[in-house]
Amino acid sequence: MNQLSTWLAKNSPSFCPNSSLALNATRHLSKLERAKLFSMDLEKMRTAEGRWFEAIIYELFVEISSKTDAIRFLALKGADAPRGGRNARLGQNGIFYSRSGDITIRGNGQDLAEFDLLMVDGDDHITFAEVLTSPSDLKEFEVEIEYKRKLLGYLFNQSRVPFLMVASFNVSNYSAGRRILKSPHTIHLQTASCEEIKSTLKGRQRPPPGWKPGPPHPKMVRASDFTFKRTFDYQKFHDWERNWVFSSVSNEVDVKSAVNPHETSMLVKKILYGGLYPSAVRNVCQEYEFSIRGRKVSFDDIRTQFSKAILATDLPGYEPLIYFRSNQKKEYLKMVQDREGNFKFERFTPSRVGFFLWLESLGPSLGSRITSKILEEFSPR
Repeated sequence: MNQLSTWLAKNSPSFCPNSSLALNATRHLSKLERAKLFSMDLEKMRTAEGRWFEAIIYELFVEISSKTDAIRFLALKGADAPRGGRNARLGQNGIFYSRSGDITIRGNGQDLAEFDLLMVDGDDHITFAEVLTSPSDLKEFEVEIEYKRKLLGYLFNQSRVPFLMVASFNVSNYSAGRRILKSPHTIHLQTASCEEIKSTLKGRQRPPPGWKPGPPHPKMVRASDFTFKRTFDYQKFHDWERNWVFSSVSNEVDVKSAVNPHETSMLVKKILYGGLYPSAVRNVCQEYEFSIRGRKVSFDDIRTQFSKAILATDLPGYEPLIYFRSNQKKEYLKMVQDREGNFKFERFTPSRVGFFLWLESLGPSLGSRITSKILEEFSPR
């Protein structure tokens, strides 16, 4: 056990934050989010509740960090995060704040991981925390935690990365939750339920008039003050993976079973191979079916509705993707493969995210031959 887990075990049993702390946490919510906190629309209320609970845990750790040497530094976030410089740009590599003050690590402007809390513990290890209010998607959460550990472990040159899971429910009731709890260097804190905590607000949505937060104590720092121990050039890491796949596929090497030569391969979440020439798009349409919200689309439809198509694969499984650039709006349509290998619409990629900028920067570079080889290599059929 490290200093933080020892301190929490002694000082943080199941708790219900007092009304003052719960109310102070609402300062991190927008006016609209505060209104939704008591909405009759369950989905809207749960979303706002999740943001609010995350803010509560941040406020709690602001208090905790001032009381114990088990936390050396805690990153500012939310309403306390520094203003300015939050917009994503190509070439950004490092720790940044989102528009809402969330802590993210970006690679070439793309958000690779978001952290509910980021701190340096008393053992001088970078440590992160994630806050849960619902057991849904725990399996995806498990994969996400593993990636964040690898990312922080590489960037800060740590063989172990402590992780703190704070939940408003009993995660041990779920198999994925039990697996996470058993993973090494995991700290668990269970709180009172959101309903119990919210009851202390008695319908109030914000701190009383004239209330102002006190100045941050010396342990509160910008997330960007945490200095990486290793060089981080995500575009370079990505290109290494893309070129390795090109070479392997061209030489008929089984990519999935081959040993990847790059240590940084574990950090790359997606490979963008490039835009398709019209002949490649036509060829793909002859080999695979495309559908958007249940409606089949032909090559002529694609040529009319979209200005370009970009081939990609998700990692680590190399699942093929195609992104279509809409002619009507500044957005891309993400197309994924079904079990038969045909492509169907999954979701939009809006212009406000950094990944959109990367997609925009890619022009046509792939002909029919290399496109077919990549799809044949990774498609389910």
